[in-house]
Amino acid sequence: MRKHRLRIALYQPDIPGNTGAILRLAACLGVDVDLIEPAGFDLSDRALKRAGMDYIERAALHRHASWEDFERWRREEERRVILFTTAASVPYTAFNFREGDILLFGRESAGVPEHVHNAADYRLVIPMREEARSLNVSLTAAMACGEALRQLG
Repeated sequence: MRKHRLRIALYQPDIPGNTGAILRLAACLGVDVDLIEPAGFDLSDRALKRAGMDYIERAALHRHASWEDFERWRREEERRVILFTTAASVPYTAFNFREGDILLFGRESAGVPEHVHNAADYRLVIPMREEARSLNVSLTAAMACGEALRQLG
């Protein structure tokens, strides 16, 4: 399987099980993960390892000490940041993904702050029924990554 330059970024994740599930997803699909600290849990947490199972060792995890460090790195790399948010109006299936895109997901408890929202190059939504609040972040990451990889072939 060819390694894609597509990346998943997690902004200060709160729940180790979700992060572990996303690391497992990324390891299976050959996608790197950028974790923007601080996380709401110890990164050596048992729940993170349990959710990621033996795939954690295969995941390409890159830690960034802060949003500013991540932002500096991604600008040097000339990568687009695609934020997934319920505050967007463009459906993720109507967007044209490119190699090198970073799919950004916010904290489970609070999403991302306004300055991060404003720094994103694009903001996308996964359409849901009106009465639904949100999807689990690991499901959202799987859906978004699947669509981006489908488009990239």
